[in-house]
Amino acid sequence: MKAILCKEHGSPDMLSFEDVTEPALETGQVRIGVKACGVNFPDVLMIAGKYQMQPPLPFSPGAELAGEILQTASDVTQFQVGQRVLALSAFGGMAEQICVPAQTVMPIPDEMPFETAAGFLLTYGTSYYGLKQRGELQAGETLLVLGAAGGVGLAAVELGHRLGANVIAAASSAEKLAIAQEYGASMSINYAQENLKDRMRELTRGKGADVIYDPVGGELFDQCLRSIAWNGRLLVIGFASGTIPKIPANLPLLKGASIVGVFWGRFAEKEAAVHQQNTRQLFAWYAEGKIRPKISRTFALEDGAAAIAMLAERRATGKVVVTI
Repeated sequence: MKAILCKEHGSPDMLSFEDVTEPALETGQVRIGVKACGVNFPDVLMIAGKYQMQPPLPFSPGAELAGEILQTASDVTQFQVGQRVLALSAFGGMAEQICVPAQTVMPIPDEMPFETAAGFLLTYGTSYYGLKQRGELQAGETLLVLGAAGGVGLAAVELGHRLGANVIAAASSAEKLAIAQEYGASMSINYAQENLKDRMRELTRGKGADVIYDPVGGELFDQCLRSIAWNGRLLVIGFASGTIPKIPANLPLLKGASIVGVFWGRFAEKEAAVHQQNTRQLFAWYAEGKIRPKISRTFALEDGAAAIAMLAERRATGKVVVTI
């Protein structure tokens, strides 16, 4: 079978497209014929050797995928051959086949295309968990979203609007902010041209944001802390800037604010019942047309390296998906 391979850590142009041996099906697993694989920032970090969990070389990147069940282990009874599913795997999705534990697999609605399914759960799951369980976002509150046109950021804008918040989108270009406004942002900040803290003071009349969703980190994190409302919650999603910020502890003290970590993968494992409830709600909103995932670009499997490069170079809006 064909796959994208990372044989040594480095940049996306070091990835190769070649024939590999089909994976062996083990107890408790299903074999999936992959139709689409979502591209996420951890893929960029993993191929560079900078992610917190590193698979042994060589490996195929790709943590979320959608396709059809080709085979089930003898002890797996909840899935049938031919069933349309999505699955989460730390890596391995950019390949024609993958074998994954059955508990990481779930059926997808008939009306959901494979490309949408492959880019749905990680972004919307992370953002919904962050806003609902970790941020406790309430209708009428002000939500600031950084990286507002990226995968998780745009989902946060859309879900924040769905939950009744006043959403301020922050991004690095007018084009990205226009997309965020299409998805529910009522105000915007171009942090490539404006000082985020000063602009937030203007937009909120000095009050600040009740909840801040930050997948960027770096120097903007300090400005976020200085832009938070009394009793505000700053959600730590990730560090797309490449820099993990150091926290001046006096700032959350002065604002009575909370800095809250959002680790969706661990949440899904530790609080499975709540995670399943969240997922059912997201699928229901999708079926009702209340959320509309944005797939900005699709790439063929042989061009998987270019898909990861697009994300690494901050050229992507919404989701980038590799199709097989």
